[in-house]
Amino acid sequence: MTARRHLPAQDDTEIDMTPMLDIVFIMLIFFIVTTSFVKESGVTVSTPQAQTAAQQDNANIFIAITADGEVWIDRRPVDSRSVRAIVARLHADNPEGSVIIQSDEAAATGMLVEVMDQVRLAGVESIAIAADKSAE
Repeated sequence: MTARRHLPAQDDTEIDMTPMLDIVFIMLIFFIVTTSFVKESGVTVSTPQAQTAAQQDNANIFIAITADGEVWIDRRPVDSRSVRAIVARLHADNPEGSVIIQSDEAAATGMLVEVMDQVRLAGVESIAIAADKSAE
């Protein structure tokens, strides 16, 4: 009777990727939940120049008023009477944010005042009017 030697089977060395994928997935969820979503106006306007213009950091809703008097919110034109409802819905998503109104320098002042009034009626007190800093 001959003795057979059994060599131990070599272990397959594989890296288990499951824990790393779990961590990446959890980080993705964290960043999605904590991200502040900015609602842009969707149209480019020629803002007026101002020497005292300052950067606004916590703005999350942008409203644009074109030279023709069109109001744009979230990349689509809206009626000026529906600004209140749209801003109230967007402000509910991020109550700490503010509204920036980007009014074209050729836009009517009455339209700017009407939009500001609708934003205040929506419950937003932090409103800024966009301007470019003038170079001296």
